[in-house]
Amino acid sequence: MRDRMNVYFPPALLKQIADLADRKGLSRSAIVEAAVASFLSPDGADRREAAFTRRLDRLTRQVQRLERNVGISTETLALFVRFWLTITPPLPSDAQAAAQVKGRERYEGFIEALGRRLQKGQSLLQEIPNDITRTTMPESMADSADQH
Repeated sequence: MRDRMNVYFPPALLKQIADLADRKGLSRSAIVEAAVASFLSPDGADRREAAFTRRLDRLTRQVQRLERNVGISTETLALFVRFWLTITPPLPSDAQAAAQVKGRERYEGFIEALGRRLQKGQSLLQEIPNDITRTTMPESMADSADQH
């Protein structure tokens, strides 16, 4: 059994209800009942909140990965620069021109190799866990891990 309720709507809203009822082939009462039920239902807000929470969790994980990767890149560069500055002796002035030419050649080779790696989708950050696994595992275990 249903109870009767009289409500008043602005003419524009009543027209929208009537148009929707005609399009859906439902009564105006069914349209209003569904709208009120939807408005009073906490499920809609809970679903939106759950969706926002999942999205925020995913964004948080992405930011954490970015922070990790930037940290690894920064430490790698700092370690390389320190190592290079420590072991590279100063050149005599008569050898500097030849060293600059050789340096340009090596730099161009580096840029080409970098371009090839980027085109293939290879990343040093992806290789690091594999290298660590190989250096910390006995060789026979590392070989079997590579096969999987």
